[in-house]
Amino acid sequence: MHIAQPFNIAGVGTAVPECLVTSEELEQTLGLPKGWSEKYSGVRTRYHAEHETNSQLAAQALRQALDRAGLQPKDLNVVISAAATYDYPLPNNSCMIMHELAPEVEGITCLDVDTTCLSFLTGIDYAARLLASGDAQRVAVVSSEIASRGLNPDHKESATRFGDGAAAFILERDPRGQHGLVRQRMQTYPAAAGYTMIRGGGNAKPFRDYPYDPVMHSFHMEGKILLKYGKRILTTFIPEFFADLPLKYDDVDWVLPHQASKTALYLYYKLFPVPEERKLSNLETRGNCIAASLPTLLAEAIQSGNILPGQTCFLVGTAAGLSIGGLLWKI
Repeated sequence: MHIAQPFNIAGVGTAVPECLVTSEELEQTLGLPKGWSEKYSGVRTRYHAEHETNSQLAAQALRQALDRAGLQPKDLNVVISAAATYDYPLPNNSCMIMHELAPEVEGITCLDVDTTCLSFLTGIDYAARLLASGDAQRVAVVSSEIASRGLNPDHKESATRFGDGAAAFILERDPRGQHGLVRQRMQTYPAAAGYTMIRGGGNAKPFRDYPYDPVMHSFHMEGKILLKYGKRILTTFIPEFFADLPLKYDDVDWVLPHQASKTALYLYYKLFPVPEERKLSNLETRGNCIAASLPTLLAEAIQSGNILPGQTCFLVGTAAGLSIGGLLWKI
């Protein structure tokens, strides 16, 4: 199997806020019937940041990855923040991550990638290109998300579905070409851009003219419409992704769909069945952590020994935009 963009994983790390929120607690707060959250969202527990910031969670995850790799912050060439949420509009979040982690380290390239829920896949692809070209020897990709502060409590579906957390991967050049990306693809369907939005806070509706409003400045999604879109594009995207590859969908060792919701996972597995022994999920215990969902799931499976070096993983999901992405990775 040809590795299009070779690299090794030097270290991985994860982090969560201190506050664990059960569905029962959330149901009491939101005035929902007992059992509603787990039944409809599939989430039993999730973490919510009470005092932590994106950069603090990111630095915690990255520090863990560095420790596991036996590296120091100064050993990194590039730090990529791959996420949809951030601490400040300026500066970009990867600068704040390094400010939190090691403000004394100078000269590292800090850049951000944001394709919402697919940001980690985009960040890994960009990192792989830097490594393959020789422009970098060692790159960190960090996805840190705090979704809980952008939710409308009156929108029960999203208020019960999301969680907060972070994951970090440190990638190194692999001159032997035995590990890395086999393929990465992303497609966008902009006609559906308005179906997943936070309408306020940007230059289209600035705070100067539009004071805070929980509807305008909170996450909103037209779930039923997006499920129909997702079904249509998935049915062509995945067959086309594997069409000319020697490794087919049924041959992949592990399939990791974005942990969007109970309904989204059900739809995915109905369209593209996967044996239980090839499935991985953390929706029940983490919720939808936006771009941090997939790297957290992958990192913890690597740490636990479920995913082993040399195995193949197919990461796939959709994101606001509407975008769909897939990444085939030989670990």
